Amino acid sequence: MANFGEGRRGTGGMLPLLALSAVAEYCRLPWKPPVTAGLLAANTLVYLRPAFIDQVIPHISEVWFNPHLIFKHKDLKRFFLSAFYHLNEPHLVYNMMSLLWKGIKLETSMGSSEFASMVFALLGMSQGVTLLLAKSLLVFFDYDRAYYNEYAVGFSGVLFALKVVLNAQAEDYTSVYGILVPTKYAAWAELILVQMFVPRASFLGHLGGILAGILYMKLKGSHSGSDPVTMAVRGVTRMVTWPLRFLNSMVRSRRRRISGRGRVGRSQTGIAGPGIWRCQSCTYDNSGWQSECEMCGSGRGRGNGWSVSQRPTQSSSNDLPLDELRRRRVERFS
Repeated sequence: MANFGEGRRGTGGMLPLLALSAVAEYCRLPWKPPVTAGLLAANTLVYLRPAFIDQVIPHISEVWFNPHLIFKHKDLKRFFLSAFYHLNEPHLVYNMMSLLWKGIKLETSMGSSEFASMVFALLGMSQGVTLLLAKSLLVFFDYDRAYYNEYAVGFSGVLFALKVVLNAQAEDYTSVYGILVPTKYAAWAELILVQMFVPRASFLGHLGGILAGILYMKLKGSHSGSDPVTMAVRGVTRMVTWPLRFLNSMVRSRRRRISGRGRVGRSQTGIAGPGIWRCQSCTYDNSGWQSECEMCGSGRGRGNGWSVSQRPTQSSSNDLPLDELRRRRVERFS
């Protein structure tokens, strides 16, 4: 998160760099994580505000994360939407580059449904923890100027939470701005260093993200099986994608029916399936679309093969010898 006071400045050409990095990263992946791509697109579109959504999404002045206003007006719009707004291009690009790396790693290992539910949960938890921290500082220490009345936006609270989840089981060391620290504590080191180098960053928002990540891991460890949010996301995903999956299954079924893939050997009744003819030389079931046997290459001439309405005839004396049949099969598939 970043605090109010760092308004939009010149672009400096950083967005093309973000786009190039995202495209290059996705091109090298065998599977493209869709949720990560959607989050990148959502944050970028909110920042750019193209004409087709400019009248739909609220202005940044309406969604600043401000604990005082959220408590006073019970403003859920500020609570949830503030994470998707950024003050300037460096703020957006830095957060999205971090999301690109963390999102790909986590979504690839967890799956899209579980990753989406985790991001949704961490968004609510990080914002909620930040809100409670600000309120606690006001109630117990009468400390309101720096945190309770501050204005902040940005996705970094969620990113700090994702960093905690990603590194929770790590046993090695990593470099944070040139300082070697245990990987599982990298988020804490980054919290301090970011505040040193960028004093206007939202310390409370970043701290809320770290605590949300720790809380999420504790809850995850105490609960076996899929959490309710994951199950809900999977249900919605299956419902939305059902027409596509149905059409895909129809296409695959049609392709299998036309391709002529069959089986070798006679059934109990000696009759092939609908639209299928059986080669008398090798007993391979072929599609009715095929003019020659896919197994041995024998042509579908008169007397060779029968359809569903025909019974097999007794093997004639001029059937192919076994050696000739084997030779044809080898030639067919070599």
